[in-house]
Amino acid sequence: MKLTVVGLGPGAGEDLTGRARRAIENADLVVGYTAYIALIRDQFPGKEMTATGMKKEVDRCRLAVEAAAAGKNVAVVCSGDSGVYGMAGLIYEVARDYPPIDIEVVPGITAACGGAAVLGAPLTHDFAVISLSDLLTPWEKIEKRLEAAAAADFVICLYNPRSRSRSDYLRRACDILLARKSPDTVCGFVRNIGREGERAVTLTLAELRENTEVDMFTTVFIGNSETALMGGKMVTPRGYLQRGEA
Repeated sequence: MKLTVVGLGPGAGEDLTGRARRAIENADLVVGYTAYIALIRDQFPGKEMTATGMKKEVDRCRLAVEAAAAGKNVAVVCSGDSGVYGMAGLIYEVARDYPPIDIEVVPGITAACGGAAVLGAPLTHDFAVISLSDLLTPWEKIEKRLEAAAAADFVICLYNPRSRSRSDYLRRACDILLARKSPDTVCGFVRNIGREGERAVTLTLAELRENTEVDMFTTVFIGNSETALMGGKMVTPRGYLQRGEA
């Protein structure tokens, strides 16, 4: 009995690692969110797959753990990396209520890395990743994390920046950052990373505050005080040239 938590990468299978592909191929059952199962179903014809909808994360993980405890080799698939806002942690939590099973976490390319590559090289120096979703984290705590990251001059990567029920959260986040950062701070966002309709935009922090294109399929990048546009790409210097070494 084995349960593997698999990161699919940010796209529609283009960034699936060899290790992730083998884990899915070796599984008796693949479990995942409906949209993620749809992305991989054609690549693994004949594979038994079970999908659950939004906000069914606990049910999904419990189903997977029970199947593994019953003797199946199970793969739970997640978009991006399975341990970055993925199901890996919840799998370990749920598994405590069952007989011991072998759990393996297979990493994938998270949206921060996938989106950064599209924009250029914004994450070359220290950065913080913050989700603006308050479904599981109180907004007051999110505010404190934004304030701390801005005060420390981190490059900031925002997940879940806006939804229909949280239409003003990105604007509120930008207001917090603008208290510490210049309105001309270089920013960027990528929508549908690695999928059909991928779109990348660079803009200032002031312009980001007013942008209406950003949604739940978008990852947002806010530069630090050194981030600049180079050849139209968003780049955060690591400091090699600045210390006099070519």
